[in-house]
Amino acid sequence: MFFQIKGTPPRSGDSAPSWTVMSFSPSPCVPAGVRSIQEQRERWDRKRKRTGRELVQSEQRYCEKLELITTYFVEILKAKGTLRQDIRESIFSSIKSIHLVNQTLLGHLEDGKFGVGFDQFCPHLHFYTTYVDNFQTAKKILAVQLKKSKAFRRFKKLQEARPEFHKLKLEDLLPLPLERIQQYNNFLRDLTENTSPDNPEFQQLSRAVSAVSEVAQRIQDNARSHENHLQLQRVQKLLKGRKTRLLAPGRWYIREGWLKTVPPKGTETKPKMFFLFSDILVQAKRCSPMHPTNGDKLACQRVYPLKECIVDKVFGHTKSQGGLISLTFSRAKLLLMSTDQEDINDWYRSLCLAIGKLNTKNTVVHRREELLRPPLRAATHSQQSAPASSQTHSRKRTMPSEQGTESGVSSCRPPAGESAGGASKKMKLSEAPSGRSQESSGSSCIIL
Repeated sequence: MFFQIKGTPPRSGDSAPSWTVMSFSPSPCVPAGVRSIQEQRERWDRKRKRTGRELVQSEQRYCEKLELITTYFVEILKAKGTLRQDIRESIFSSIKSIHLVNQTLLGHLEDGKFGVGFDQFCPHLHFYTTYVDNFQTAKKILAVQLKKSKAFRRFKKLQEARPEFHKLKLEDLLPLPLERIQQYNNFLRDLTENTSPDNPEFQQLSRAVSAVSEVAQRIQDNARSHENHLQLQRVQKLLKGRKTRLLAPGRWYIREGWLKTVPPKGTETKPKMFFLFSDILVQAKRCSPMHPTNGDKLACQRVYPLKECIVDKVFGHTKSQGGLISLTFSRAKLLLMSTDQEDINDWYRSLCLAIGKLNTKNTVVHRREELLRPPLRAATHSQQSAPASSQTHSRKRTMPSEQGTESGVSSCRPPAGESAGGASKKMKLSEAPSGRSQESSGSSCIIL
């Protein structure tokens, strides 16, 4: 305890000075480190409460919209029989099960039991997985039924006119489970980051983050696959005729653009349209504008397999205008030129990435086959019983893949300091999920 004396000095004529004595209690001495830890925990607690409040409010709105779908569409359609059962299940999938699971989750969230709620919710995420995988099919079937069935079209319009829908359409409500998974992913990460590791809910929330992230990644992969499918369909419609098949399993669209081809005999360069996919390069030319039906389309000229391609940059290492890249195949050589430096650099990078990815897949498969081979003694013993023709055939089938892999990887290293420019209408190859690429079959174009 310490004292402080306050007052005024005595004036002339005063008998004694007027002094006031004030006392203060000692303040608690808290170390700086302890105070900073307490402040951090208080910030965590405030953020956690704010995140929890937003989660509960958004979950309440989400369950209300799910109830609109199940009550005014699923149940009434089932009672009226407007749609067949298989069509109804194809459109709405597992939405009713999702609604029941989320009602239970909402009860736990409103009680503040976030960890327990999501711990019991995650084992039922397979309902969301089913819904996610069926979503694109549901959109197509809904569009078909709206075009074909006048009764369903009228029923949908009457239900959406109810005041409970607040002018929402069925097309606006069906994507809600996909959007909600992405929101759960963000909410759970915020809750986990602002929960102390000593809290019993920390482990439960951490497990929920991992489980929900898998479904969120599945949604992104499905959306990317659907976008790629639309790109393949678009390019297929651009090409004249139906003999050039681009819709092959495992094929991914990368980019497209006009490039000039340099003929080997030094004649004039000609502009060509090129479409780069994960396993092939398609060369096309513009059809005659006077054609009655194909005036706005392209005619496919060549389909080059990237598996056998070696790419090299002839010009364009410097910052001069334009550049030239060389593509060497097993039976042909292609020189591509562009006056845009950024564009030719991006084509070079895209080609190198596509070829390198193909060679990496071939290398992994080849090593796996080698690991599955029998030991040397067993192989020696089997050579006496197995026909010599089968051994020669297997050897011929294995050796070219080794040579193609080595030559492809070594020749596709981009030079240091190269600028990676972006061009219009392209998709990053790294975003495409890994899968076996298949070359186009049945094409009327010349496949080199």
